[in-house]
Amino acid sequence: MTSLLERALADAFEPGGDSDEIAERLLDAAYDQFCRMGIRRSTMEDVARRAGVSRITAYRRFATKDTLVEHVVRREFRRYFDQFQIDIRPATTAADRVVLGFVSSLQAIRRNPLIGGLMTAEPDLLIPSMISDGGRTMAAVQRFVAGQLRREQHAGTISATVDVDLVAEVMTRLCCSFLITPSTVVDLDDDEQLRTVARRFLVPMLISGG
Repeated sequence: MTSLLERALADAFEPGGDSDEIAERLLDAAYDQFCRMGIRRSTMEDVARRAGVSRITAYRRFATKDTLVEHVVRREFRRYFDQFQIDIRPATTAADRVVLGFVSSLQAIRRNPLIGGLMTAEPDLLIPSMISDGGRTMAAVQRFVAGQLRREQHAGTISATVDVDLVAEVMTRLCCSFLITPSTVVDLDDDEQLRTVARRFLVPMLISGG
């Protein structure tokens, strides 16, 4: 059985479907509600009230609270992947894109009011999804990173000998480790320290072939 986070990550790679105005209002209201009160302390009635619709209308759009939560989390991850592409756009080399992507990945999730907040306030909702689902969530992220690296190979910006699947695996696991277990050595709020880590440990994998 798939976890909430695994489903959200998998769906985030797909183009967004059509959503009506009331559904969007409910998603916006749920995001605000969850950020303020957390998921466990929030009800469908709370979300409906914040959205200015009836409880029945809310349930017609999202049959259960779990469904609503999944859609909210999915939307945040889709926004994250969109922001990732924006963050790496200024880079002119593959190495710079790896460095910017590493920092973007950590900070976009940690600083997201919903995702980062859940990892801090209600970690048992997300963290078990990342480490106790047989590796499926990690695999979803790894495929995204590997896809970015394959594009670099096709463009001729990194060697064809680089094992992109292995490199993506190491990058993903390093990122997830920092997210799950805060470091006492690396200040995760210091972007320059994160850039240094990426330059020292991630970029060489593009040169050595992993």
